[in-house]
Amino acid sequence: MGKNFFRIDDRATLDDLISDSKQNTVLVFKHSNACPISARAYREMEKLDGRVNLLEIQAVPDLSREVESLTGVRHESPQVILLRDGKAVWNASHFDVNAASVSKALESNA
Repeated sequence: MGKNFFRIDDRATLDDLISDSKQNTVLVFKHSNACPISARAYREMEKLDGRVNLLEIQAVPDLSREVESLTGVRHESPQVILLRDGKAVWNASHFDVNAASVSKALESNA
């Protein structure tokens, strides 16, 4: 797992991230370990300097659906969602998940 990756593996962790988003922009990366497009996106997320909160869809499918419910952002994989004040402020999926676009979105939503 990437050095800046932190697993989202339970509801308490997700709740903490939503709470943290009231102070800072929070990045959630929804990743499928069975998808080659997601593998490419994973390598892109490894290039980021900041924290990447990793939700591995196969490990916690209920949490993946919960993120969709909480944010209103339709589930895709791979997918990055930026949270600010408990709401989704930016998202990208599939080939749009790359280090450059995510970095730019993080700067815009700091």
